[in-house]
Amino acid sequence: MRKTIKPRSSNQTHIAMIIASLLISTSSAWAQKPVSPLSPPLMDSPTTVAAPAARKPRAAGTPETIDSIAAVVNNEVITRQELALRLKDVIARMQGQGVEVPPPAELQKQLLERLILERAQVQAAKEAGLSVDDKMLDTSIGRIAEQNKLSMSDFRKQLDHDKISYTAFREDIRREILLQRLREREVDNKITITESEVDNYLTAEANNKQSQQAQQEFNLSQILVRVPENATPAQVSERRKRAEEVLQQLRSGGNFGKVAATYSDAPDALSGGELGWRAQDRLPKMFLDAIATLTPGQVTTILQSANGFHIVRLNDKRAAANTPKPDAAPVEQTHARHILIKVTPTVSAADAKRRLLELKDRLDNKAATFEDLAKLYSNDLSASKGGDLGWIYPGDTVPEFQRAMDTLKPGQISEPIQTPFGYHLIQVLERKTDTVSSDRKRLAARAAIRERKQEEATNDWLRELRDRAYVEYRTDDN
Repeated sequence: MRKTIKPRSSNQTHIAMIIASLLISTSSAWAQKPVSPLSPPLMDSPTTVAAPAARKPRAAGTPETIDSIAAVVNNEVITRQELALRLKDVIARMQGQGVEVPPPAELQKQLLERLILERAQVQAAKEAGLSVDDKMLDTSIGRIAEQNKLSMSDFRKQLDHDKISYTAFREDIRREILLQRLREREVDNKITITESEVDNYLTAEANNKQSQQAQQEFNLSQILVRVPENATPAQVSERRKRAEEVLQQLRSGGNFGKVAATYSDAPDALSGGELGWRAQDRLPKMFLDAIATLTPGQVTTILQSANGFHIVRLNDKRAAANTPKPDAAPVEQTHARHILIKVTPTVSAADAKRRLLELKDRLDNKAATFEDLAKLYSNDLSASKGGDLGWIYPGDTVPEFQRAMDTLKPGQISEPIQTPFGYHLIQVLERKTDTVSSDRKRLAARAAIRERKQEEATNDWLRELRDRAYVEYRTDDN
């Protein structure tokens, strides 16, 4: 396949969305005290704060304010110019995702809270001695350019064409890597799983089998009204009242995505509250019980957890892909390999799918081998092994991958398959039947428990970080 550089009309959209994609990461928001309205909404100029039309003309020699402070976070400030730039990018991203945009003033409040929490995380990372050196940063940016089939020179030219500062772009990438390292240090590495938890999980799995309970997956969205740590009864009452107002809006026909973007304190708020597909054993029991009698499109009543009040919508449900049986019965294993093209801010889903169709055409015409193409183009650690994933048990991969793999005969290559990781070409090499060892069952159980705990632990940590931060809101008059 001849390597080509995509036309600027294609790259412009992809690269222009890179920074927007970094604005809404895994940060959630919680206001410790009411947010003072920032008026007017910052939608006009990225470089100046525009004066209202009714304001008297500025006297000669009077300094003109080109920026001001939106909030103080510990010993740092968030400027209104920074907030304005982020607001424009977030609106563009929401529109691109088909999420109905809330009123600018409401969206501005949500975004300010996310900037406050982001700033608090960056400060915590610095206090912990974490940093991202230039070599690591250059490697990451080089990978972005490579995935878009651009040289670094062409990549920088494209950023210039899109009026994106390369210096600012580098710092956005540096910050995102830094926050990921901080979350790994403060959350992922501190999750503990006891042997009794594993025993209980395996017992529950065995009971599900004995009762012939079908495993399911659910596509969910949520709205979270967060309650601060050590909240007073008055604070809890006030937050519940807010949740009740949100539920009333939904029951009156309000658009769930728009309401979530307006009111939710969850990390996924600005994406319409979408949680995506979740296996039932990876959902809190509270959620499972609440959606048990719902049909797609319906919402739950208000659910209370340690983090606050949740409202969950069931978008869809389906039968889960086969998972390992909890006993020692033989199971079919599959030896497979794949080529993965990740969807990134610079590589759209359409681009990833198109590239794999080109690779599949080469494979079908025997113009190249699967192993060689995987080594050249796959964005997975298995690339060095020609895409070889080894022997795969049921449940080892995400459901979308497993469903596609299960339909293939040995030697057959799939069409491009979409999963949360990107798009894959899958080839099944061979299959065999074997028993699942006790150690492997316990390892799978431990992984499922960790995944279930991870989200809750992240939310708890972010809430504590936000509650500890000193935050002062500013208005134009202060």
